[in-house]
Amino acid sequence: MTTATPPAAAVAPLPRLSAAELLDLARACGADDCGLASIDDPSLAEDRPYILAAFPKARTLLVLVGRMHREPVRSPARSVANLEFHRSGDHIDEVARGIVRALEDRGIRALNPAMAFPMEMDNFPDRAWIVSHKRAAEAAGLGRMGIHRSVIHPRFGSFILLGTVLIAAEVDAVGTPLEHNPCLECKLCVAVCPVGAIKPDGAFDFSACLTHNYQQFMGGFVNFVEDIAEAKSAKDLRGRMSYAETVTRWQSLSYGPNYNAAYCLAVCPAGHDVIGPYLADRKQHVADVLEPLTRKTEPVYVMPGSDAADYVARRFQHKKIRFVRSSARATSIRGFLQGMRLTFQPGKSKGLDASYHFTFTGAEPAEATVTIRDRRLTVQPGHVGKADLSITADATNWLRFLAKEISVARLILTRTLKLKGPVRLMAAFGKCFPS
Repeated sequence: MTTATPPAAAVAPLPRLSAAELLDLARACGADDCGLASIDDPSLAEDRPYILAAFPKARTLLVLVGRMHREPVRSPARSVANLEFHRSGDHIDEVARGIVRALEDRGIRALNPAMAFPMEMDNFPDRAWIVSHKRAAEAAGLGRMGIHRSVIHPRFGSFILLGTVLIAAEVDAVGTPLEHNPCLECKLCVAVCPVGAIKPDGAFDFSACLTHNYQQFMGGFVNFVEDIAEAKSAKDLRGRMSYAETVTRWQSLSYGPNYNAAYCLAVCPAGHDVIGPYLADRKQHVADVLEPLTRKTEPVYVMPGSDAADYVARRFQHKKIRFVRSSARATSIRGFLQGMRLTFQPGKSKGLDASYHFTFTGAEPAEATVTIRDRRLTVQPGHVGKADLSITADATNWLRFLAKEISVARLILTRTLKLKGPVRLMAAFGKCFPS
């Protein structure tokens, strides 16, 4: 006698919601603006695996805009600016939470990742965020990124923070990206950046921004802890960081980590509600908004031997250069190869024209070709073309070398690092990636 197999339970179709009703709900919960994007939007392809890992039923992204007050963000008193960042961020998170509750009460599943922190830090420095709010905002038609790498809203300009609610439902309409970019390309963000991270040609020095602006966060905090661990005494520690700097760390631990600058947002005149005074008198806008920030005497955090260190010494001699270790540390060979694009220093590569073949053995085998030419970097998988210098290294020991736990001489002596080609090219390579 055989037992009939029961039919598989039918999978209930996802609900289909009204876009207009969702947007009205977001505004009723306190969003200053909002838009919708599909998880299948091609521009969100990089985010999709992370979104689905956190919420497999996600189909629609409801993107939220929260307006920040301009004068606090512009103040040279960064405690005031940081209060605005934190409170505006808290508001966006509360708006998102209110939307999730309202949808849940209607039987619709939804998830609200944080506006900023907390993030998934288990694999740091690999990607920690669930969804790129900036990318989602562009897809939803809420703005475009300017050369300062922040989203500029057509009305509120750069004075916004973003959030996203992931919804397990389809909608009858989604947004479309803006056809025009609100960025004026006025280059005020270039002029005000204390570390020269934003270049006139639109290039961006990620490591310079991370090292200074985010010194109280993530890798900067790791370096702070290691400075304490390595200090031989209280006197030695005071030689590594000032009394005020230690108290600043306490403040960040107690009241939320402080951004050291974010001046690029402060000076940006783009946006319908923002642009009036700039158009009326550009010189006065510079005098009122930009110059108080550039004149400010403050510590500027840079890595020794970096383009940023040279820039501060040349452009802002009245500011106090504070040399620190890199805040972006490779903990895997994959991270090292991918991170080179973010930490490469074009100014330090002047005159270098070389191709490098990397071969990593052991725990994380990999091959790559790195080419530095005309102050540009390319990284390709595998060995491509002829190398000027071939570098073969045990993966684990190479990462220890990057972390300054073992010297290159030690690696060569133990034959866990082998070079084929001019040794000077190894030194030239290192200058392009100060740590």
